[in-house]
Amino acid sequence: MNYQIIRYMLGYVCYFEAAFLALPVLVGLIYGEFQVCAAYAASALLCAVLGVVFTFRKPKDRRLYTKEGLVTVALCWIVLSLLGAVPFYISGEIPFYVDALFETVSGFTTTGSSILMDVEAMSHAGLFWRSFTHWIGGMGVLVFILAILPLKGGAFMNLMKAESPGPSVSKMVPRLRDTAIFLYAIYMGMTLLQFVLLLLGGMPVFDAITLTMGTAGTGGFAVKNTGIADYTVYQQAVITIFMILFGVNFNTYFLLVRKKPKQALKSEEVRTYLAIIAVSVAVITINILPMFPNLFQALHHAAFQVGSIITTTGYSTRDFNQWPPLSKTILMILVFIGACAGSTGGGIKVSRIVIMVKGIGKEIKMLLHPRSVYKVRMDGRMIEHEVVRSVNVYLAIYVLVFVGSLLIITLDEKDLVTNFTAVGVTLNNIGPGLEVVGPAGNFSSFSPLSKLVLCLDMLAGRLELFPMLMLFVPSVWKRRKTAKRAS
Repeated sequence: MNYQIIRYMLGYVCYFEAAFLALPVLVGLIYGEFQVCAAYAASALLCAVLGVVFTFRKPKDRRLYTKEGLVTVALCWIVLSLLGAVPFYISGEIPFYVDALFETVSGFTTTGSSILMDVEAMSHAGLFWRSFTHWIGGMGVLVFILAILPLKGGAFMNLMKAESPGPSVSKMVPRLRDTAIFLYAIYMGMTLLQFVLLLLGGMPVFDAITLTMGTAGTGGFAVKNTGIADYTVYQQAVITIFMILFGVNFNTYFLLVRKKPKQALKSEEVRTYLAIIAVSVAVITINILPMFPNLFQALHHAAFQVGSIITTTGYSTRDFNQWPPLSKTILMILVFIGACAGSTGGGIKVSRIVIMVKGIGKEIKMLLHPRSVYKVRMDGRMIEHEVVRSVNVYLAIYVLVFVGSLLIITLDEKDLVTNFTAVGVTLNNIGPGLEVVGPAGNFSSFSPLSKLVLCLDMLAGRLELFPMLMLFVPSVWKRRKTAKRAS
């Protein structure tokens, strides 16, 4: 294990978090929230000092292998969350540190689950920081660092692989840094476009900024206790469209920019993703139609909620906890499916679902025709056995983590639906679940132990399980030994 490069990367994360914290300080000054500003300024200073400590000595060996990449990403996200919770705590807006940590982890992992009972009681600086953590975490802080810093060496691809959601990550352009820059160019461009469209629809500037950041990161923190319910139909429609757009694999946008629409439309994952949305919206619209005065309203709210859940954003225009069982069941299925790989969305990912279904089909065919040879294909290309195997391993670990987390939080003696959906929405980075943790509820009633378990679930879900699991493998922490030749 190359501890020096890990320490060095942690230092850069601290530097960047210090810079990030300067923005809520500015927001606080604009709104005259001077006491809260002091808390964010002190937190930024703490991050800067830690950055100096961690980067004071440059590492002699800058090689970063897969093992170091996984551990670095996991530790960076943990440090990012631990420090990001400090301003909530020292400002007194969230008086208990575990609660502050839960809120911050939920922000950075773009989950959107909250312990706050009165969101509107928060300061503008606090509300901005909550939403800004979504935007930072959506594309990934290390991808951002790779885009800004002139880091050399193909080894940093290991950081990108460990942080980016989906079965695989590849370079869009030859240089890794150019790939990171291109990803953030798309991300920023789409963010700006949504912000402008919301402003044109008459939304207040502060609301437009915070909700756009929550949509871009597919996070879901709202700035009103009523969520998105009080906004106009146009504003809700804009958010619906952009939630779905941010759930699309960013490779698709790369191909469209490069004027390769045929290749972009060829994506089997994107086509499946859009088909799932269309079918879900149609079924839920029919199911909830008696609850609304006309078809348009039923369709509007069904589309919003399906887009919100499948992209793991978590915004809500209605309390879907009150919808019929069929609609709630479909939404809970979408919780687990999630968005596309290579997007800002969470969940298992549509690509994994497609590969899993095709793998099952292959096994059935082999049982019927044992002597035949079948290959799993996607987008016209054969999928390597290693990819299929990694999907199966991921799903097996996913189930184990889910069951283990569920057993621990049952100690709080809440009902099964609450516990099951609480783990489901945190592990899949969704936000609201059902019953106690539904759109009208929150996670404040869970014990500190359960909140910490759910924090780990949020981090594990955002980082695709493996980076977090690596922290608990003893052999990972052993120093790399150099072989000595016998004289």
